[in-house]
Amino acid sequence: MNPLLLIAIFVVASLLGYKIIKEVPSLLHTPLMSGTNAISGVTILGSLVSTAAAAATGSRLLGFIAIVMASINLVGGFVVTDRMLKMFKQ
Repeated sequence: MNPLLLIAIFVVASLLGYKIIKEVPSLLHTPLMSGTNAISGVTILGSLVSTAAAAATGSRLLGFIAIVMASINLVGGFVVTDRMLKMFKQ
């Protein structure tokens, strides 16, 4: 696939994601973050599979970085969700 096309898709997806998240009321951010944690789990699985299938060392390194960053996102999301839920306990 053409690298310029991939960059254009990334830019459009980033702008669209920013526009959508900006319109979400602050009360809905925590439930959305909980749902996003499930997506991060799928991202970890995808990065594990693609890293295992990578042939070049550079691709494996990028896959490892993707695994680490998705893991940080997943754990951080659960920590924030847990803190928010503790605020509602009596």
